[in-house]
Amino acid sequence: MAQVSDLAAELEANAPDSFICPASDIFDRQRVAADIAAALDDLSNEREIRAATVAILSRARDAGRAVIASAFKAQPFASRTTTRAYSWLTDQIVELVLDVSTTRLHPLPNPTQGEKLSLIAVGGYGRGEMAPESDVDLLFLTPYKMTPWAESVIESMLYMLWDLKLKVGHASRTVKDCIRLAREDYTIRTSLVEYRYLAGDEKLAKRLGAQLWSDLFKGTAGEFIEAKLDERSERHRKQGGQRYVVEPNVKEGKGGLRDLQSLFWISKYVNGVKDAADLVGLGVFSPEEFETFVTAEDFLWAVRCHLHLITGRATDQLTFDLQVEVAEAMGYTDHGGRRAVEHFMQAYFRQANSVGELTRIFLTALEATHTKPEPMLVRLLGRRKRAKAPYAIKQNRLTVADEDAFLADNVNMLRIFEEALRTGTLLHPDAMRLIAANLDLIDEDMRQNKEARRIFIDLLLKHGNPERGLRRMNELGVLDAFIPEFAPIVAMMQFNMYHHYTVDEHTIQCISNLAQIERKELIEELPVASGILERGVNRKVLYVALLLHDIGKGRDEDHSILGAQIARKVAPRLGLSKKDCDTVEWLIRYHLLMSDVAQKRDISEPRTVRGFAKAVKSVERLDLLTVLTVCDIRGVGPDTWNNWKAVLLRNLYTATKDALQNGLEDLNRETRENEAKRVLRATLTDWNAKALKAEAGRHYGPYWQGLPLAAHVIFANLLHDISDDEIRIDLMLDEDRDATRACFAMVDHPGLFSRMTGALALVGANIVDASSYTSKDGYATAVFWIQDNDGHPYKESRLSRLRQMIVKTLKGEVVARDALVSKDKIKKRERAFRVPTNITFDNEGSEIYTIIEVESRDRPGLLFDLTRTLANNHVYIASAVIATYGEQVVDTFYVKDMVGLKYYADSKRAALERKLREAIAQGSERART
Repeated sequence: MAQVSDLAAELEANAPDSFICPASDIFDRQRVAADIAAALDDLSNEREIRAATVAILSRARDAGRAVIASAFKAQPFASRTTTRAYSWLTDQIVELVLDVSTTRLHPLPNPTQGEKLSLIAVGGYGRGEMAPESDVDLLFLTPYKMTPWAESVIESMLYMLWDLKLKVGHASRTVKDCIRLAREDYTIRTSLVEYRYLAGDEKLAKRLGAQLWSDLFKGTAGEFIEAKLDERSERHRKQGGQRYVVEPNVKEGKGGLRDLQSLFWISKYVNGVKDAADLVGLGVFSPEEFETFVTAEDFLWAVRCHLHLITGRATDQLTFDLQVEVAEAMGYTDHGGRRAVEHFMQAYFRQANSVGELTRIFLTALEATHTKPEPMLVRLLGRRKRAKAPYAIKQNRLTVADEDAFLADNVNMLRIFEEALRTGTLLHPDAMRLIAANLDLIDEDMRQNKEARRIFIDLLLKHGNPERGLRRMNELGVLDAFIPEFAPIVAMMQFNMYHHYTVDEHTIQCISNLAQIERKELIEELPVASGILERGVNRKVLYVALLLHDIGKGRDEDHSILGAQIARKVAPRLGLSKKDCDTVEWLIRYHLLMSDVAQKRDISEPRTVRGFAKAVKSVERLDLLTVLTVCDIRGVGPDTWNNWKAVLLRNLYTATKDALQNGLEDLNRETRENEAKRVLRATLTDWNAKALKAEAGRHYGPYWQGLPLAAHVIFANLLHDISDDEIRIDLMLDEDRDATRACFAMVDHPGLFSRMTGALALVGANIVDASSYTSKDGYATAVFWIQDNDGHPYKESRLSRLRQMIVKTLKGEVVARDALVSKDKIKKRERAFRVPTNITFDNEGSEIYTIIEVESRDRPGLLFDLTRTLANNHVYIASAVIATYGEQVVDTFYVKDMVGLKYYADSKRAALERKLREAIAQGSERART
């Protein structure tokens, strides 16, 4: 490493022509210095001198920042010249502040040897890169112990810099202090790796550089690298552990700026490079890889600068609301069926993936020079697996021993992934580079090659961990080269709060879940899916359907229909038979059907199961669709799957399988009602015959058909000897459904269901399912399944308050409509989501009810607004099914009119829809203010 920074190179990097606009437009140093001199001519008081200096510099700085911001907005991707411009402007301010402090406030005509001061930029400022709101990190360097003069200079400088509203990070140290502290603290050591002389005593700055190298950096590269990599791992863990976090941190997140900077810090520490371009000459990166480095760095810096300008502070988290604003600032537009923000975030994730590949290449290059030690386990075992020609094992990774032989057969572009899984090794970056540089070998002839098809299908079916091969193929561009139809969904972000991953990563997560079920790792959690796979299904169909199930996303058309059409072309190309192709196409076309029916419909309604069974047609397809649905939901995100969804799918699967095997005619209300009454009699063993007969005759048919046995038992006890002025409530944990079950019994009256939803909304309860029935003697029996804001049942300690609020609301002591105003709000960061309102009426899905389905933007008071509107329009609500997908909610109501009939008249349905839309619009407006 060079002993000191090459000042000429630094000056060249910050030359006026390297900025986003002319330096003279940003800051005229000569004029500003003259203005300061004139203003200070008649001043002698220190406070007045500082104030006059700050006033002039503040105006000049504001003007300069405005010029840079304006130029950057006109060239929204020109981050490199923008960050240099901000850094250069800061240099001018800091140097003039030093000049005033040393020449006007604390002049020292004849300084002693110990009265010297060197002003040095460190950290990101030392690198000459600054976003609009970046910190100004300064080192005040003295030769020996701090003198009173130096203390006074530094104090005056800091007062002025703080008055200028600069966020200053500062330290005052001797050269000896720097070496000692940097040896103990890697954060200090890292900041000194990027020191840059600004002003003051230049010889002192050079001395620091010389001693840093000779006394600290030299011979300690290994420990520095290990510290930086540990720091990187911890940083990634805190930021979510993966590149595809829905609200990524552009600086600290995986694939962010800090990862790129870490590469440069390590290179500078080990090799003494002054510029990232020097990494090419050292053989760390190829010219093409360096171009990727520059592109990623420029893009990430651009995003960070826009974040700072939009928020006016040092914001690095790309929250949902800011994603929309940054996308607009960078010129992205809505097109092709996708929002501007989705195009922007796809570009962001592609750059983050590039940073990940660069990091992998760099770290392995370090291992090759033995600078970074191999993992301990590898060194201890010391065992090297044998690879088939033309491959070899290098640094315990699979690489290509004979490049000519490898490239002579283009099927090797897939075969290498099979060999990696066979040998249990990761790919060596040399092999990755070779693959990435020769993707053009994967042409149409290779896609039709039988051996290539076999290898690809075997990667899915035969090695037990298909996700590993698929993820690496995807990151290197092999997957979308072999299946070009996959390319549009690579790094495709879905702008909503439901999906945690990009579409391609979601696909791989789904396949990972399927592999886990096959490996019998989820038997306890997923008994139905595990049982299906244990009994045997067509694995090839299932894996290919999962791989392609979302391939139609991101266009104007329904992605299920488009995906099925795409699968019609892709599946035969992968070697599937005509029958298997038809099944894959059907699974993709209807891959949302089971989830929709289970979560948006009342499964106790016979027509629900009958209609689903008719759509599925066979147990074979039911089995395949069930496993695919489970994997699809689990692949959405870590907390998306829960017991509630498990129970819904399990019940639908069991009922449908029974219907398919024993005939659809058994699915009728009378059969269910008689069975429910028989089971209740058998359960209430301590009741006498008269009481049992009264309870069995107390309710209409839908009550018996719509509720589980446990609810029948609870309501029997709640209603026993109930008086007309009583409100009886039972709150209990329903472990099977991962929810709290709330049962109410009281005299029925209009709008009661709505008041119940209001009471639950007031305590922050999320209703996931609800049913309400009126007995023949006029009592309302309602059951709600509720969860807290984290999607879990209520803790025992919270049930008392829950009960009190429900009783107060039902008695009219609290008016839900008024009390909800302050709670019914949409968070600022979540306001950018667009969810169109859709309302449908279905008179065929139920024998006795009209099904109203309302799809809209979720908020705390929405269900209350909808049920209140229905109640005000004399609509009887028998049950409600609530399905939430992030910020989107689908509320389904099974209803009748005031005389017990369905809503057949178009005019009545249109009037009701208009009222519901008005209620949604008014509530939405209220929630955003």
